[in-house]
Amino acid sequence: MRRRTPWLVGAALVVAAGVLTAVTPTDDDVIGPTVVRGAFGDPVESRTLIAAATDATFADQVAVSGGDWSAEGNWLVVTVIASAPRTEVDAAIQLATLTIDDRVFQASERPDATLTSTPLRLGIDTVGTLAFELPADLTSGQADLRLISSYFTAELDDVIAIAVELDDLPRTPSLELDDPELRIP
Repeated sequence: MRRRTPWLVGAALVVAAGVLTAVTPTDDDVIGPTVVRGAFGDPVESRTLIAAATDATFADQVAVSGGDWSAEGNWLVVTVIASAPRTEVDAAIQLATLTIDDRVFQASERPDATLTSTPLRLGIDTVGTLAFELPADLTSGQADLRLISSYFTAELDDVIAIAVELDDLPRTPSLELDDPELRIP
């Protein structure tokens, strides 16, 4: 019995260490963002944003209305209606990403007419577009649109995630992007 006691205590300590490791949260669990999910067309509210993706279209070319900029490619243009939920402090979409499978695409900064970094107002909707330049082979599947009010990291904050079904989206040869505009709901 005395020979078995150290082995039993050692085995119990190994099992206890395994259980402790399994239940200990990761760094991402502790300081990572809280993802607030929503459906396409429905408003989703986070700490600093209220947003709804209302339209999405593939385009072979995008251009800025009244401007001299245009670009060809496989563009996904998403129309978003956004506003500030409680305060206008930090109320802006600083980063918009589109995740398709394991690939992440950031909204293009090339067109001037974009909703990114546009200050949002309390009680007044801002309607604008986000343009994503995608590889030619990405025209179908499930995408995850993420809207974040902090450009660098969303640690300890909310991230809006909206599911976008790419299979049924229309395609147009050319699409003009307008500057974001205010709209009273």
